Amino acid sequence: MVTVAAEKKKASLIIIGGGVVACATAYNLAKKGMNDIIVLEKKEIGNGGSCRNAGGVRQSARDVRELPLAMYAVSNIWPTLSDELDVDVEYVQRGNLRLGKTEAHIKTLTGITKKSTDAGLDVKMITGDEAREICPYMSDEVIGASWCPTDGHANPLHTTLGFYRKALQAGVTFISGVKVNGIRKYRGRARFVDTDDGVYEGDNILLCAGWESRAIADTVGIELPIIREFSECMVTEMEPDMFPVMLGTAESDFYGGQTKHGSFVMGGMCGMEPYVSEKDRFITNSVTAPCLSRGIIKYFPVLKDVKIIRTWSGWYDVCKDKVPIIDNISEVPGLTIAAGFCGHGFGISPATGLAVSELILDGESHTIDISGLKYDRFRAKA
Repeated sequence: MVTVAAEKKKASLIIIGGGVVACATAYNLAKKGMNDIIVLEKKEIGNGGSCRNAGGVRQSARDVRELPLAMYAVSNIWPTLSDELDVDVEYVQRGNLRLGKTEAHIKTLTGITKKSTDAGLDVKMITGDEAREICPYMSDEVIGASWCPTDGHANPLHTTLGFYRKALQAGVTFISGVKVNGIRKYRGRARFVDTDDGVYEGDNILLCAGWESRAIADTVGIELPIIREFSECMVTEMEPDMFPVMLGTAESDFYGGQTKHGSFVMGGMCGMEPYVSEKDRFITNSVTAPCLSRGIIKYFPVLKDVKIIRTWSGWYDVCKDKVPIIDNISEVPGLTIAAGFCGHGFGISPATGLAVSELILDGESHTIDISGLKYDRFRAKA
């Protein structure tokens, strides 16, 4: 699908990738007066992980280097985003429980919680009984949890397409169905994007294509320490309103919650992910859904007879140290990278779009501290 005519091949900025970070960045730039932008997407807008996740808007259990993005988004963007985008993003701020069933789980959660509280986040450890007061349907096997009352969840599809529509209305050009093969420099600066639709030219280039960013960056000599991990989700039939909190576990063996419409969206891994087909595939295998279901039932026996109506899968772009790279690349002037979000980029995407827009326009993000996410953190130390 080509959203607009592909005759436009030159712009002030070429964005590679059409996910929520790309759309949010394009929208923020257009708000600031820069709309001479071309967004290139291989499939459809939001086709990847941006619309294939459980919608967590989570601050708790994050690395402190990306916590400023999460906290800024929750405090300043998510509460009014539906009004700003003229679409119901279904944002619900009813908290996040991260559950533990063993003393080892509690030790893990306690360590994560301390790092978060030291960074200024309102999160604390609670007992199993206190967790069941928040979510009465929980199994007695849960002996403790971390609790962040300002966490929540939203609708990934509505959010991604909301940013896309607003950017499109502001004059940003979106071209889908175009595969990017690489970037070329001109006089040492990133300038050209080679595609199966010919060459696109930009004064600046933003690379935010998930896992595929690695191969594209390599064409200008930039090595991104990113691998991909396979994750799967499932959606249940609609149920009565049971618990609006977002859920996770100490071992991250499943995550999810109940949507505005009553369905539960739950995701996770089964251990077979390294052995799946290398092809892009958006269905689950025969092992994962039953494995996830058995694990979820141990935490929430009340869901044992709920029917699964749909499943999907996709790739996480996982950075070596589990936080993204968001930076202007000094080795290749004109190139900005936002990749390696490790499966938890949706919740911070509104703030990421703001920060990246400032990187492109001003050379730095002056609103949010993203100093811990620079590319040069991987350089060998003298």
